[in-house]
Amino acid sequence: MKTIRNPRISMVAITKHGAAQVAKLAPRLPEADIVVSEKFAETMYGLSNKINVYSGALRAQLASLFEHYDQIVFFVSLGAVVRLIAPHLKSKDEDPGVLVVDDAAEFVIPVLSGHVGGANAYAVQLAELLQATPVLTTASDVGRTIAVDILGHELNWYIEAPKINITRVSAHVVNEEPIAFVQECGATNWWTRQTPLPKNIHLFDNLDAVNLEQHKAVLWVTRREIPDTLWHALEERLVVYRPPEGQNP
Repeated sequence: MKTIRNPRISMVAITKHGAAQVAKLAPRLPEADIVVSEKFAETMYGLSNKINVYSGALRAQLASLFEHYDQIVFFVSLGAVVRLIAPHLKSKDEDPGVLVVDDAAEFVIPVLSGHVGGANAYAVQLAELLQATPVLTTASDVGRTIAVDILGHELNWYIEAPKINITRVSAHVVNEEPIAFVQECGATNWWTRQTPLPKNIHLFDNLDAVNLEQHKAVLWVTRREIPDTLWHALEERLVVYRPPEGQNP
């Protein structure tokens, strides 16, 4: 999973209203580059941000945007963005975060790479600056539960599991099925939401205490080597997290 400490940010404006929104927001995001249609380039006069002016169709800029930025914020309609980015999609482990801000700057919508790419988190930050509403649609965010694919992200935990395990276990979590969370090492402040831990997440300090027949999946924070026999026995029900050495409860 990619961890991006200082994301490269691009704000893309192709309409009059979008350019006005970007010009208003840019002084508060001096680290963000601006990509603007030649038609509205004058709107950006006086800004300290790096400004890239393009002519012709925005479609021709997409490959470069995907290559050079970690978060791409489009100030244009959601439908247009979906059509623009479709030919460039690879996987959630490779794609940048893509967000859309409507013309009135009332909503910030993460479209792509919400968790692993950081678009959900950046949408919340951007919404605070714009006094807008972040529109998060990923199930773990809506349900205020564990996001299996980024758990321990801020603590530098490394996730170890086949992709199918992450998918299956994520489904068990958001469907509120019984989950065993086993923590043998690592920092204990991994629950970062401002709500109580969901009732379907049951805490243990060792795997031997878990009745595997009563739990649909296991999230295991450990430094142990996991034998192939255990991966096989748990089929697609196990996800392992590896904290850095020296990080203890």
